[in-house]
Amino acid sequence: MNCSCLWLSIAVFRDDYRAHLTLRWRGGRLTEMDVHLPRSRPATVRTDEETLALLRRLAARHPDGVIAGILNRQGRTTARGLPFTANLVGNTRRQWHIPRYEPPAHPPVGELLSIKQAAVVLNMAPSTLHRWVNDGFVVGEQVTPGAPWQIRLSDALVQQFVEGAPEGYVVMQEATKRLGVSRQTVLQRVKRGELEAVHVCQGRRKGLRIRVIEDTPDLFSHTS
Repeated sequence: MNCSCLWLSIAVFRDDYRAHLTLRWRGGRLTEMDVHLPRSRPATVRTDEETLALLRRLAARHPDGVIAGILNRQGRTTARGLPFTANLVGNTRRQWHIPRYEPPAHPPVGELLSIKQAAVVLNMAPSTLHRWVNDGFVVGEQVTPGAPWQIRLSDALVQQFVEGAPEGYVVMQEATKRLGVSRQTVLQRVKRGELEAVHVCQGRRKGLRIRVIEDTPDLFSHTS
């Protein structure tokens, strides 16, 4: 049987999340039915990506209480607009599976100084020390990205800054020539600890000196 609907009536009951439909068919027959309506979902509340990225970096170096202070000083808030506390930082970490800071078994050696303070101790210009940090010759630390660099002044670092170049240490240009690599490659090897380097702080020829070992055996030589 082919039936056609003459009219349709819809009554919506939002509190019950349903609608009541009444259909009148040709011939006078009525059909009534209830249809369930989807429940509206509240907008997803989440911490912004920039704050999460910063939290991941900070969690590798600081406990939750310190992180809360840093985030608040930067004017950052939780997903619901609240100031951060240690508990809220912990909740956010757990929600996004960010590992908790674990202090090292052996604390780092040396006092943290500003670039300017470290430059005075090392008898060099702050601008030069900034350059060595950028090049990776000196390891710098930042509380957060964009914060001022700090230098951990240890005995090992102080020993890298000398009045005169020790025997076997050459200027960068000579080192690149002997090693057959670029300046950047030399600096990368220094940073990885593959090459020894010192910085000459006094005299007319101040600057970086690289230790190049020249008694490397010939790979193509054979012993009899």
